[in-house]
Amino acid sequence: MSEEVHPRADELDGLSALDFVSLMHAEDANAVEAIAPHLEQVARAVEAVADRLRSGGRLHYFGAGTSGLVAAMDAAECPATFGVAADLVQAHTALDAGQEDDRILGQDAARAAALRPSDAAVGVSASGRTAFVLGALEEATARGTFTIVVTCNPRSRMSRGVDIAIDVETGPEVIAGSTRLKAGTVQKLVLNMLSTAVFTRLGHTHRGRMVGVVAANEKLRARAARIIADLAGVSVDEARKRLDEAGGDVRAALAGVRGR
Repeated sequence: MSEEVHPRADELDGLSALDFVSLMHAEDANAVEAIAPHLEQVARAVEAVADRLRSGGRLHYFGAGTSGLVAAMDAAECPATFGVAADLVQAHTALDAGQEDDRILGQDAARAAALRPSDAAVGVSASGRTAFVLGALEEATARGTFTIVVTCNPRSRMSRGVDIAIDVETGPEVIAGSTRLKAGTVQKLVLNMLSTAVFTRLGHTHRGRMVGVVAANEKLRARAARIIADLAGVSVDEARKRLDEAGGDVRAALAGVRGR
């Protein structure tokens, strides 16, 4: 639990910088390993979300504070990485002080999201007791939306009554209560797995390449050209030419190269 005091807390102030970061690194590694027993639940969540998106549903994240920022980061990356619509993965967050304690605000956020039975709602909360997220999940359940939670507390109230609970116990943080540390890392990794596996299963990647990437700037245009060159076996210059002809659409450019 993140609120517990770390066993070496009394030593921290006297540690050298190297010993301090070595301790943090060891704790991070332990947190990553703690995900392993929950991979079956993550996989079940992937299949459930993919089924709903395949049928026209959407994926909604609800989180407050650090958890909300982690959720917002994952949602923001999906359109550019996978070429999906901007509203397919949405993050609904409570970031101002005090908002995370507002259950009604969470319910209102879920209502404003117009959740449907065809959607999936993921509550993200390190403690598993964030009122904003609890309220959102209550409303999601009432609307028949498939519900998933990602917490770091297997004894949380939030894990009861949802369809899938992914509760990764990370243990005490080096700085007690600082959920941006191990808890934040674990939540980021689990959401990485969820969204990446979902969109891979839905065909938004190909052979480990980001064929859905939107070539919106020079860096992404160069990446798109390299993907086309690699998969189609043509030069980068030829790939850039085909990308231009396809209006920046990697899949269309690949189809054009293969059709010649």
